Amino acid sequence: MTLTATVHGAIGEIAPEEWDACAAPEAAEGRPLDPFTTHRFLLALEDSRSVGPGTGWTPRHLALREGGDVVAVMPLYLKSHSQGEYIFDWGWAEAWARAGGRYYPKAQCAVPFTPVTGRRLLARPGAEALRPALLDAALQASDGLSSLHVTFCTEEEAELGASLGLLRRLSQQYHWEDAGYGTFDGFLAALSSRKRKAIRHERAAAQGFGGTIEALTGEALKPIHWAALWRFYQDTGSRKWGQPYLTRLFFDLAAQRLAGDCLLFVACRDGRPVAGALNLVGRTTLYGRYWGATEHVPFMHFELCYYQAIEWALGHGLARVEAGAQGEHKVARGYRPVATHSLHHVADPRFRAAVADFLSREAEAVEEEIEVLTEMGPFRKVAVDEVE
Repeated sequence: MTLTATVHGAIGEIAPEEWDACAAPEAAEGRPLDPFTTHRFLLALEDSRSVGPGTGWTPRHLALREGGDVVAVMPLYLKSHSQGEYIFDWGWAEAWARAGGRYYPKAQCAVPFTPVTGRRLLARPGAEALRPALLDAALQASDGLSSLHVTFCTEEEAELGASLGLLRRLSQQYHWEDAGYGTFDGFLAALSSRKRKAIRHERAAAQGFGGTIEALTGEALKPIHWAALWRFYQDTGSRKWGQPYLTRLFFDLAAQRLAGDCLLFVACRDGRPVAGALNLVGRTTLYGRYWGATEHVPFMHFELCYYQAIEWALGHGLARVEAGAQGEHKVARGYRPVATHSLHHVADPRFRAAVADFLSREAEAVEEEIEVLTEMGPFRKVAVDEVE
C-alpha cells in the first residue's frame, strides 16, 4: 500500500484512538507505559495554550498513513527558542549566530517541558518497521531549517537514528530502581549505615511539621489541591525558569482529563496544603514532575519528591521512580545516575562535523561521570564473604 505523511498544526486533527493506537497501544489493557505522549496529555497542553501561538512551541505533528489508516505518529514542534527542552543546545545556537546563520526556527520531536525518556517514533504494533520512514518524514518536514532534534528518546530509537545518520547525544539523569527491596525499610537496608541514619533523620524532621502527608489520585484530588498545585508551580517555576511554562488552564484541564494519571503527595496543616509534589503514573514507572511549597519545612522537598515516591512505588509494584532532570543531591538518597539519549540532525555539513566532535567528547565525559557517581553512591559495598 502507498505510505503517505501528513503534517498537523494541532493534535486534535488526529483522532484520539488513531494517535493512541500508535503512542500507547498497551493502554488498551491498562495504563500506558507513560502518559506523556498520549493524545489526552498533548491535547491538554494545546487546549490550555501552554503550547501554540506565542509560546515558541508550534505543533507540527506527523502522521503516517497506509491505505488511509494511521500507522505511525510523532509529536513534532517548530521551535523559536530552546526553552523547556532540558537537552541544552544554547551553545550551538550562539555558535550558529556568530557564523552568520539563523538557528531558529528548528524542529523538535519532544514532549514539551517534560524531561522524561519515552518512545518518540510511535508506531502501531506490527508496524515498527515504519519508524525509519517516520524519521525520514520528520527530516523532510524540517527541510530548510537549521536542525531537527529528537530528545529523551529510548536507547533503541537512538541506535536506530544513529544507524540512519543522525547524531547521537548522551546525557544523564537520576532514577531510583527497585532491586527487590519489598519495603522502604528493605531499601534502607541496602544503604550504608550513615546514609540510613541521614534519611531517617530527614524523614522524621519532615513528617514532624505538625500536619499530615497524603497520597491522592483520581477523584481524591479536589479543587483545593489543584489550586494549591498552581500556586506551588508558579513559585517554583518563577524561581527556576523566570516564567512558568504551563498555564493555569492546564491544571484545570488536568483535573478534568488527567486526574487518573496524576498522583499528588501533599502536606497539609489545619486543612491547608503547605507543600506538594505532583507525579504522573506510568505502567512500571512513577514520574515526578512538579514540586512547590508555601512555607519552608526542613527536608520536606526530599520527603515528598523522593521518599514518598519510593514508598508508593514499592507499595504499588512499580519498578522505577524518575524524579525529574538534574540534581546530584538525589544520589545520596538512593537515585542512581543513568544515561538518557537524544538524536540530532544538523543541516549544515561543516557545523554538523563540529557538533559531532563535541558530542563524542561530551559522551566520554558523561560516561565517566556516571561511573564516578555510581561508585560514590550510598549503597552498601558488598563484602567478599557476602559474595561467596
